[in-house]
Amino acid sequence: MWVFLLTEILFFGALFMIYAIYRTWYPGAFAAASHHLDIPLGAINTAVLIGSSLTMALAVHAAQMNSRRGIMIFIGLTMILGGVFLGIKTVEYAHKFHEHLVPGPLFAFEAEFFRPAQIFFSLYFMMTGLHALHMIVGMGLMTWMLIWAYNGTLGDGYYSPVEIVGLYWHFVDIVWIFLFPLLYLIGRHG
Repeated sequence: MWVFLLTEILFFGALFMIYAIYRTWYPGAFAAASHHLDIPLGAINTAVLIGSSLTMALAVHAAQMNSRRGIMIFIGLTMILGGVFLGIKTVEYAHKFHEHLVPGPLFAFEAEFFRPAQIFFSLYFMMTGLHALHMIVGMGLMTWMLIWAYNGTLGDGYYSPVEIVGLYWHFVDIVWIFLFPLLYLIGRHG
């Protein structure tokens, strides 16, 4: 899992580097485009993911304590919080479609920043979309853990799958901790 996470760091690191380069080239456009993102929804999603990290850590602890019921409760809560995050992100995406802020032929933005704003929103959708895809994968893995916990496969000293899924989930949460300020907050002055 650590090797896999290293490749993920390199992957997301490349996206963050591309973002940093374009933000340096077009600071005004990126600031103007970021004003179209919903800070309260982004902040709620940040709190939701921090909560999901806590429930995932509690699921790992329950697995170490051989508590099948605890594993199921805390993985279930983690999945609910993940679903809340994805639901809020869906609302945000729908709003961007409604405002014609999705890069392509229907994209609408002030003429001065039209092209660099498309770059911003391309990166926004690519980075947050890949993050959401990673969350969906994580929730799929947690579904598997729920089945294993229900069937009694986990426990009696066999809890490493829960720890591994926990590492993956914490990584996904950390990626959001970087995405939120970079996309939503930096460059906003009132």
